[in-house]
Order: sequence, then structure tokens, then C-alpha cells
Amino acid sequence: MIRTVIVFLKGGTPTTAVTPVEILSSAGFLYEQLKGLKGKRFFDVRTASLDGQKVQTLTPLQLEPDHSIDEIDAADLLVISGGGGGLKDICRQNEKLIPLLRRLYEQGTAIAGICSGVPLLAESGLLDGRPATTHWAIVDDCRKRYPQVDWQPERYVTESGNIFCSGGVYSGVDLCLYIVEKYCGHQTAMHTAKALLLRTPRIWQAGYTAEAPKIHHEDEQIRSVQEWIFKNFRESVDVTVLALSAHMSPRTFARRFKAATGETPINYLQRVRINAARHLIENDLKSVLEISRSVGYEDLAFFNRLFKRYTGLSPSVYRERFSVDSPKKMAAGKHAHHH
Repeated sequence: MIRTVIVFLKGGTPTTAVTPVEILSSAGFLYEQLKGLKGKRFFDVRTASLDGQKVQTLTPLQLEPDHSIDEIDAADLLVISGGGGGLKDICRQNEKLIPLLRRLYEQGTAIAGICSGVPLLAESGLLDGRPATTHWAIVDDCRKRYPQVDWQPERYVTESGNIFCSGGVYSGVDLCLYIVEKYCGHQTAMHTAKALLLRTPRIWQAGYTAEAPKIHHEDEQIRSVQEWIFKNFRESVDVTVLALSAHMSPRTFARRFKAATGETPINYLQRVRINAARHLIENDLKSVLEISRSVGYEDLAFFNRLFKRYTGLSPSVYRERFSVDSPKKMAAGKHAHHH
């Protein structure tokens, strides 16, 4: 079991606290139960507040934790929910948490911040030099207070060195499903999303991490090209032009890109595009032809071949197997199961 502690902060939106409890507790268990199978929980979820007392959220809802943070001596995963107020208030009210974050991280605990819980990770110094995202309303203050952090508010989720961040309130859903996939695999994360009738994350882990894949390397020029691909993969991308933009000859560029990322520039671009396509297919958002075009491929047959190469399945089989069931479809399946 993955020992998980979710920390409730005062004055935050209850969703940021309840979502991780619900999604992580459901992983490996709820879908199976709905299908009449025996599941097993992957995450052993506990909850804590600073003093072990009930926490008043931004709404009339109060949340009662199991523990105070002083009782946490070890965990595999620590999730910090959103707190209330402006940036200074959040930091002042929760300063007791900072030494715990540092200690647990040093012990090897993975740490996740949701929404306005993210600044506490920055306050503890854990985000220095890393990409991070947070709620749009506080990101400007965060930039001023933590200039060493690479703030990327346009991202739903970031991951770097065992530290996860999510942006607004509901991107906590993306983050939690992302974590389920990281620890339990794609199938379990898909099942968890289906059981809770959630859309699959706008960012999946498998081959398409929340930072452009394989970004932990020292080659700054290649990293900036990766970031560019990540943001502009829908455009037509010419590798020669990318090489020029990095002030290198095509040969040098190809060699350095492969040395830094382990992939050729074209494979890298294809992987990013195919994983964007997976999200659209999983959520049944468009026809395969529309999806092919929306990720940058006009030629449908070529897209189908690529999709199969990267996922092992054709787009239509992938959709059958992985698209998030509608309640109707699920009920029909259940019905069939009983006859």
C-alpha cells in the first residue's frame, strides 16, 4: 500500500481536500466493486490538519482529519490541499508545515500541492529551479516571492523530481489521476476515472509527462526547443527550422537532441502529438479524423499507423477499450452482466 497523507488547510475550497481523498481511495477498488469484482485499494489514505482539529473550509463545510501533522513520521506521498486567503496569509497560517515538507522530502516522500497549496512547497524551497503551476489568481505574487521557481501557470500539472503541482481547483482531479497512473498504471487510472465519471487527465503520464518528457538534462538550448514543441505541436513543425532556431546545424541539433532526450526530434514530436490524441479519444471528444487534424496530421492513414506504433492499438480499438464510459453505457454493461 502507498502510505498517503492528505493535509487539510484552513479556509481552502473543500474540493482540493476531498478530491485526493476520493480519487486515491477509489483507485483499484471502486470500479471493480461496481463491476461485481473483488478489488484492492492501492493507496492507504489518511488525513491530517496542522493541529489535528477540524478545519473550516471556505464554505460551510468542515473537514475532520485523523491526525495532526506532528503525528506524521513517514509517508510515501504527501498531498497539500488548497488554503484560504492571499499568498502571505497562506504562508503565515501554515508555516508549521514547512519543516515537515523538507524532512519528508529528504526521507524520499513524494509531495504534491494542489491549487493554493503549491506556494507552501515553494516556501519550503523544494520548488527552486523546478517547473511549477498554481492557481492563476496568486501566480503573480508567487513570481515575486519565489523568483527561483519556473512558474508555468498555463499547465494543469507539473512534475519534477518527485514533486507534483496542479493549477486551479479542478485540476486537482487531473493531478490525482496522474498520480494514480504513475503508481498503479494506465489501466487502473482509466478505471478510476470511469468509476467516478471523470474525464481522463488533460495530461497523462504514459510517455507524455506533465513536463515535456525527459526534461531533466543540462542542455538549455534543447530544453527550450522541447518547451516550444510542447506548446506548439499542433502547428506544422519543420526540424530544420527547429535546428536554426537553436542556432545549430541540422546534424548537430539532431545529435544533441538525441543525447539530451534519448529520442530523435521527430519521434519526440510524434510522441507528444499521439499522447494529445489519446486524451481526445479517451474522452470521446471528436471523430478520429478530427483528432488526427487537431494534433497536426492531415493524412489519416499515417496518423492511424503512428497511433498504433506508439500505443499498440488502432484509434478505434483504443477508443473501445479506453474511452470513459457514459453512465448509459455503464448501466447497459451492468445489465448485460446479470442476464
